[in-house]
Amino acid sequence: MIIMIQEKVNFGGWPNCLRLANGKIELIITTDVGPRIIKLGFTGGRNLMFVSPEDQGRTGGDQWRIYGGHRLWHAPEVMPRTYFPDNFPVKYSWDGKMLKLMQDKENTTGISKEIEITMDPGRDQIRILHRLVNHNLWDIEISAWAITALAPGGKAVLPHEPYIDPALHLLPSRPVVLWHYTEMKDPRWIWGNRYIQLLQDPVRRSEQKIGILNKQGWAAFILGEDVFIKSVSFDPEAQYPDYGSNNEIYTNGDLLEVETLGPVKKLAPGKSLKHTEKWKLAKLTSEFKDNEESSIDSLLMPLVHSFLDKDS
Repeated sequence: MIIMIQEKVNFGGWPNCLRLANGKIELIITTDVGPRIIKLGFTGGRNLMFVSPEDQGRTGGDQWRIYGGHRLWHAPEVMPRTYFPDNFPVKYSWDGKMLKLMQDKENTTGISKEIEITMDPGRDQIRILHRLVNHNLWDIEISAWAITALAPGGKAVLPHEPYIDPALHLLPSRPVVLWHYTEMKDPRWIWGNRYIQLLQDPVRRSEQKIGILNKQGWAAFILGEDVFIKSVSFDPEAQYPDYGSNNEIYTNGDLLEVETLGPVKKLAPGKSLKHTEKWKLAKLTSEFKDNEESSIDSLLMPLVHSFLDKDS
């Protein structure tokens, strides 16, 4: 199967978007602002990503806008450093296999962002490489933070660590990190024995967020019958931001975010760091029931295992 790229697709009022497709799945990427992936879905199907109605087609200015889609940030989250506005055109190159997006150096941070997108021609799978480059004359300490803003009405699923009898293992398995505004009794949270679920509800406007140290290697988003799975890398020797989180989920009344974070690293001048995610799209074979973990076991986990096995 051939990967095709079509230049200057108008999407959401941005006239210079790029469409990347393999006959089964498609991405649309902005070049008027960014770097951003603004659409992910099956060919001819719905967009699984959130797009801000207020920000569609806007460019320029010095105010940060949510826009939507998939973006690259640097952690830890600090105002105003993290919120440098990506309101200007990005450069790009296409070699027939990989699309590379390149942002100019941020004039307030001395950091530039790059995203490399490689779509598998034979599978519903995509490789996203994120790169942060230090253009300062001094060392900086940062982590790559990949954030995917997803469409309303869906749910995120994160795995717990496998159960081990306390007679066999006494030490903790991993942290679960809370924000000041996290309400564990909020009905959008489903705290299961094997999984954590977070539902997006347009009626509930308050913000909710947690972080975890995810050693199982995956996180998922489900919207109707559509499933989006992304890989989550884990290095047992690494230090992660946000009290040791390499995976975070967030929601408000508009969207749901599935986020991954790389290790905290000290970058010398001129050096860069990389953070890679792999994505898969799939379809559920029957109805998913929120409150039954058996639905995750029977419907989602075969897709996850197939994704991780092929990825290994």
